[in-house]
Formats: sequence, C-alpha cells, structure tokens
Amino acid sequence: MVAPLVRELPQVAAVHEVNGLASYRTGRWKQAAESLELARQLRPDPTLLPVLADCYRALRRWNDVDVVWADVRKSSPSHEVMAEARIVVASSLADRGELREAIQMMRAAEKPPKRVRDHHLRQWYVLADLYDRAGDTVAASRWFREIAQRDPAFADVRDRLRTLGR
Repeated sequence: MVAPLVRELPQVAAVHEVNGLASYRTGRWKQAAESLELARQLRPDPTLLPVLADCYRALRRWNDVDVVWADVRKSSPSHEVMAEARIVVASSLADRGELREAIQMMRAAEKPPKRVRDHHLRQWYVLADLYDRAGDTVAASRWFREIAQRDPAFADVRDRLRTLGR
C-alpha cells in the first residue's frame, strides 16, 4: 500500500519512514534500511536510528551498525532511544562473537534508575541473556530476578530463571 505513495511523494520523509518500518516489521531488512536511510536524509530523526541499526545487524553489516551507533551518541536522544540503540549494538557485538564487549556495553544499564521503565527492563533482559550466554549464571540470574521483581510477566523471565535453577 505504501509503494504508490513512495513513487508519488519521494520527497516526504514520513512516507519513507512508514515504508521502512513496514518493511522492518516483515523482515525485509534491505528494503527497510534503504527506506529509513532515505527518510533520514530528508529529515533526521534519532528515534529511527535503532531500527536502522537493527536492519544493518540483520544484514550483518557490522560497520554500518557501528556508524549508526556513533550517530545515536552524537544526537543525544531520549533515554528510550539510547536504550534501544544500546540493545541493538550489544546484540550486534554478541552476533560477532564479542560477548565480553557486548556485556560491557550493556553494563551502562546496571545503574538503578529512580523509576524503572520498560526500556530499563529490556536492557536488563539483554544483559541477563548475555551473561547467560557467557556462562555467568549467577549474574544472569541476578538480572532475571531483578526483572521478575518489577514485572513477573516480562517476556520469558520466569522460564529463564527456572532454566537457571534460581
């Protein structure tokens, strides 16, 4: 449905954003990245950067993930956008086999906030998962428990704790 709009309104960033997000949701990473890059050229919007980075991650375009991460940090986005970008970049590092670096990146999320929000839980989940993948079940259990205390129904946190025997 968006394709005709893209052809008719190629200078409208919102059209490329919608096309990029729709492509992202359906797993068409290359098309999503192309559309999001076009939207970004027309109207820079830091909220789209984590999605763009995740497209590049799916395409295994590691350098592009790193470039987008640098752009995120330069843009000083909201805490939510920074959290999403951090999750994508850490996941990218883990995909590359760099678990230690991925954990180090997610350690920025360890500081307890005054008020826990959903983006904190998502970051903690990724951190716990990375610790689990690295074989540090004590640290993984700690973070999964932290999530379960705040939101027992969050993702599969109960199953993860059961699997870890905690």
